[in-house]
Amino acid sequence: MKKWIFPGILVLIALWAFGAGKGFYNQAVNLQENANTQWAKVESAYQRRADLIPNLVSTVKGYAAHEKETLEGVIKARAEATQTKIDVGDLSPEKMAAFQKAQSGLSGALQKLMVVVERYPDLKANQNFLELQSQLEGTENRIKVERDRFNDEVKVYSKHLKTFPNNIFNMIFKFKEIGYFKSEAGSEKAPKVEF
Repeated sequence: MKKWIFPGILVLIALWAFGAGKGFYNQAVNLQENANTQWAKVESAYQRRADLIPNLVSTVKGYAAHEKETLEGVIKARAEATQTKIDVGDLSPEKMAAFQKAQSGLSGALQKLMVVVERYPDLKANQNFLELQSQLEGTENRIKVERDRFNDEVKVYSKHLKTFPNNIFNMIFKFKEIGYFKSEAGSEKAPKVEF
């Protein structure tokens, strides 16, 4: 009987390790997919913004034709922002920073456009412009909400990978870290708006 105690303990340990490893792996896959799905929603919100911009620029162009430099800046920033893509399987902190840089360039160009708009009372009263501006504001709110939700999903995923004993299992399975969506450097300061 005694000769079966040690092998029995080894079998129990192996069964526990298998069950715990399987549980870790399946939960990590589930949490990673949640984060990837939420990232797709972030990209979708940014795409909505990019889709609204040509209509906004066209509307402004009719009223402010001599603001060519500002309009071209918005178009160029939009092109750069839509070219920067991240593979959902590689949401590394470095790739997130590059994506965020391109998007913040577009945000800056849109801010300049809105300053230009202030100079044209007829444009500010135009129904198409008002509707586009309202949609753009709503889209900016959606982007913020989706980014916050993405960061929440990344937090749950990261905690799962880093807590004990999951961190030991992750040494075996090697799940990649997902970068958080971080604010742009200097964003803690209020922007200076000049008319």
